[in-house]
Amino acid sequence: MKYVLSLTAAALASAAIIAVAAPEGAGGHRHGAMLERIKAADTNGDGFISKDEAQALPMLAKHFNEIDTDGNGQLSPDELRAFHEKMRAQHEQMQAQRFAEHFRKIDTDGDGRISLAEAQANAPRLAEHFGQIDANGDGFITPEEMKAAHQHHGRGK
Repeated sequence: MKYVLSLTAAALASAAIIAVAAPEGAGGHRHGAMLERIKAADTNGDGFISKDEAQALPMLAKHFNEIDTDGNGQLSPDELRAFHEKMRAQHEQMQAQRFAEHFRKIDTDGDGRISLAEAQANAPRLAEHFGQIDANGDGFITPEEMKAAHQHHGRGK
């Protein structure tokens, strides 16, 4: 499924920005490593990241003024979390838009569901797995079934 690969690539491309401000304990090892990098960048140990300290982390430096919402020249843990949430929401919105566009391209009759014939004509790899994705066996794939299949595939099952 070309769509699954596209979403995976988009997710990996944006992971760096999303990981920048992850709250402690969120997202496992990668976020823990980023938290350690943020702590290491806080060279004076005051719990904040100054503009100078942010230079050690290019993504923080690049977005410093955007993250520093109170304009005090310091990035607080709350500002970092808020930026993380903002980036995650933007990423989710982008994914949803791409999904909807991709679904509409395959759903050529515009009825909100994909038939086997539409899949065969517009998404051969989807057609190969049609029976697995059509969870209720009605001969159509709905957006919900497509999302469920994508989530299932993403978990490696």
